[in-house]
Amino acid sequence: MMQDLSLQQVLEHIRWDGDGLVPAIVQDALSKEVLMMAYMNRESLQLTLEKGETWFWSRSRQELWNKGATSGNTQAVVSLSYDCDGDTLLVLVNPKGPACHTGENTCFFNTITLQGQSTLSEGTAEAEEVRGRFDVLGELEEIIAKREVERPEGAYTTYLFDKGVDKILKKVGEEASETIIAAKNGDNEELRLEVSDLIYHLLVLLQERKLPLDDILGELDRRHERPRRDG
Repeated sequence: MMQDLSLQQVLEHIRWDGDGLVPAIVQDALSKEVLMMAYMNRESLQLTLEKGETWFWSRSRQELWNKGATSGNTQAVVSLSYDCDGDTLLVLVNPKGPACHTGENTCFFNTITLQGQSTLSEGTAEAEEVRGRFDVLGELEEIIAKREVERPEGAYTTYLFDKGVDKILKKVGEEASETIIAAKNGDNEELRLEVSDLIYHLLVLLQERKLPLDDILGELDRRHERPRRDG
């Protein structure tokens, strides 16, 4: 693992190209969304490791650049690893704003429709069939993470993050109580609404605490694999 190696050992493990560069894939550590791809040289990799923010080498300007130094959209490094061949880096980050210069959250926002596929509109029955059963949770997690960074004025999620963890916890408690009441009343329509509100506020809480939903799913998976004691 990279953290077990000295900087010199890390540099020796990387397969630099003829220009002394290696591609670096930048991924949101929380949502797992791929944000961008850029190039690093030895110096930018060293700066990234030392300063805890992404630094790259600009092939067009032929100079080092600290991502977000001008815009403020910096990327705090959570982890950094290289692939089995040592010719590609993977950088997990907590972004402080959009990764793309266009203002998009990710540079990979241009979707190409594959041959034989139809373009599916959001919310259609076909689109719902193609989407995974729980994809909406991942999408909601991404939206909440983006709201925390961008804080759009007037958005309810912005309000929650501005108020802080105590307000978020209060809302989780309220929605949990309302879920109990709806279930006790035998009102499944009301229960559907309250459970939806509860899940949303729990996701906001996880984002505030920087605990990825994947960690929760992983814990559930581990529990599922444990031998049952009631068999």
